[in-house]
Amino acid sequence: MTPSPDHRVGVLVLDGAKALDVGIAAHVFAKRPSMPYEVRVCGEHPGTVDGWNGLAYAVSHGLEALTWADTILVPGYRNPADTGTSPGVIDALRTAYDRGTRIAAISTGAFTLAAAGLLDGRRATTHWHYTEVMRDRYPEIDVDENVLFVDAGQVLTSAGAASGIDLCLHLIRRDHGVGLANHVARRLVSAPYRSGGQAQYLPHSIPEPLGDAFANTRSWALEHLRDDLTLTALAKQANVSARTFSRRFAADTGITPMQWILRARIDHARELLERTDLTVTQIAESTGLGTDTNLRRHFGRIIGTSPTIYRNTFHE
Repeated sequence: MTPSPDHRVGVLVLDGAKALDVGIAAHVFAKRPSMPYEVRVCGEHPGTVDGWNGLAYAVSHGLEALTWADTILVPGYRNPADTGTSPGVIDALRTAYDRGTRIAAISTGAFTLAAAGLLDGRRATTHWHYTEVMRDRYPEIDVDENVLFVDAGQVLTSAGAASGIDLCLHLIRRDHGVGLANHVARRLVSAPYRSGGQAQYLPHSIPEPLGDAFANTRSWALEHLRDDLTLTALAKQANVSARTFSRRFAADTGITPMQWILRARIDHARELLERTDLTVTQIAESTGLGTDTNLRRHFGRIIGTSPTIYRNTFHE
């Protein structure tokens, strides 16, 4: 393959493809001055691919686009339990995998990766409605229905359509760091970070009445990460009791307020490590983590490496 300054993303559209899944995959990486990506949407053959719910997709490329791609994204499609994967698609995906291409699936697109044997012996996820189907059909896959996405290195899978955005933002963070991922999230008007380990769905699908107020509190907290953000201070800003704030915050986000604050501080530390020459001590102070010892301890636990190694990776 010839060198290219842009990361090449091939979006493989299969019969029954869901419009939102296809749109997420193609739109998030769409070429812009700020985006070092190039996208080609393809099918098994060039031409028209029948989608779901009366939609169809006109694609200009066939499976040769998978040879061109650095990353392949497979959007979800309708009725994966009844839809077979053609030998041509399986062969193209296996060949791409053997070449080292990164392959990711949104929602039920994971069934195509499973059919190609790319998930054997791995942890993976798909839309919660189909996790039992996948577990029964592919017992060699460790199916996890309680996460938004799974990063297994070269192969990644995600849950329902909205979690496809989380997966794509995660890929951008892997490629270019927190700064660009947050920039894209703002453009999409999306949450900049939802952990892959977060639950696919919460016990209450309808947000609490104070959901908007807590969103404002989270926004306020991001502007005051350097301050002493105690549970009492957050609850006061939200104008509710600490007990009510803690309970409803956890129901709305899936984590406790202080866990969210810690992760927001670590996320800010990552961006400072990537974008500035501040010392680790200065970053600890700027993010509200206090000391470099505190920063190193939490950074290592959450990110899995030290601040220094993380910074050197991006400087390289």
